Amino acid sequence: MTTAPPAADDTIRAKLDDRYGRRRGRPSRWVIILGLAIVVAVIGWFGWMTVATSLESVDADTTGFAVVDDGTVSLSFQITAPLEREVACILEAQDEEHGIVGWRVLVIPPSSEHTRAFVDTIPTTAAATTGLINSCWVT
Repeated sequence: MTTAPPAADDTIRAKLDDRYGRRRGRPSRWVIILGLAIVVAVIGWFGWMTVATSLESVDADTTGFAVVDDGTVSLSFQITAPLEREVACILEAQDEEHGIVGWRVLVIPPSSEHTRAFVDTIPTTAAATTGLINSCWVT
């Protein structure tokens, strides 16, 4: 069995590449620049979406509750919300088995304060054992 010398191999390969339009070598400078621009744009878009969603987020924490009687729970909580934006929160009262026995939607007016504390009552249909904030959102 005979093998072709390496120089002949390269010559044949070059002829085949020319015939079928194959190129060897680096991609052109414009392809690299375009690829980098697309990567930067995608990273920028994800960054902006992260910032935009956090600007409109509301953080709510239950600071305490008291069962007043079989029909009422008092709930203490604080919210951290965007300035000058109206916020709505769902307040819940639950029984021993975590069933919802009372709830209400509380609309909190806009304020120039970032973090505010509140105390509100939740009417219940049965005896409750806990009170909590289900969720809050900017309206």
